Amino acid sequence: MPRFPTTRIFTFLAAMLVLVPLVLVPLAHANPSQWRAEWPRTDFSETSIDDWSEIMSGGPPKDGIPAIDDPRFLRATDDTALRGREPVITVEIDGAAPRAYPIRYLMWHEIVNDTVGGVPVAVTYCPLCNSGMIFDRRVRGRVLSFGVSGKLRHSDMVMYDRQTQSWWQQAIGEGIVGEMTGVELRQLPAWMESWDQYRARNPQGLVMAEPAHDRSYGRNPYRGYDRSARPFLYNGEDPPHGIPPLARVVRVGDRAWPLTRIRDEGGVREAGLAISWEEGQASALDRGVISEGREVGTVRVRDGQGRDVAHDVMFAFAFHAFWPDGRWMLR
Repeated sequence: MPRFPTTRIFTFLAAMLVLVPLVLVPLAHANPSQWRAEWPRTDFSETSIDDWSEIMSGGPPKDGIPAIDDPRFLRATDDTALRGREPVITVEIDGAAPRAYPIRYLMWHEIVNDTVGGVPVAVTYCPLCNSGMIFDRRVRGRVLSFGVSGKLRHSDMVMYDRQTQSWWQQAIGEGIVGEMTGVELRQLPAWMESWDQYRARNPQGLVMAEPAHDRSYGRNPYRGYDRSARPFLYNGEDPPHGIPPLARVVRVGDRAWPLTRIRDEGGVREAGLAISWEEGQASALDRGVISEGREVGTVRVRDGQGRDVAHDVMFAFAFHAFWPDGRWMLR
């Protein structure tokens, strides 16, 4: 059985005892009245949510998973903590030194508010969906900063912004509750690769330093998760075409390519995209130590001019949950 963080597994088991199983019956009593004391500035009358039972607690309260607001950086050549196959999220913006955000830190913080080359960004990672994306924080003439709400929807992190206390769905980068409902964040091109791959290309690049928090950085609190039969705290449909719920897919817009197809074919060229695969990256959600995870490889997505394209490498169940009419690029 996968080993999940104590707070989340306790919440899940408690719900199982008090209610009938979550996988069979929705939380009919879920509604904003439960949350107004914790969220007095959130306008729950503005929302795109039709069924409040889709929102559930992931265990920790608001900011119980602390976002990082003032990340420190080292030169790639000076970092001695990271292991070669560990995944990092890479950001390369013109006019700024490349930056790597290690998953060993994002696993425990999920959001990093930073500024790269004058662009305010939110680096986000949801372990339960394997969704790692970077967003521009400039919205409607203001710069937002983001925190972790402690809520999940379809097993995906619900973020919030501190300026309006609106809730945002990380997987789609869209406001779902409050003043910012319906507003879409601009996703920036970024990709997940191994530490070895990053520093070989960017020896003088930057890497986020270890945060000043007491966490077991480098360890995976979700051991065995991406080999599970079912996602954690998810009661939606399985993906079609017999695709396992926790299989990785490469999402670009409303299309999803199974990662196994890209690996087996040595990359694909279609829909105006070139999607490549290279060996060398460990799964962050497999073994208890991230660097020891099984091989999943590194994906890059480029357009016809060779420019990097915004994308995500997420689990198949999450793609199906948020893009139920999305296109599966099977062959």
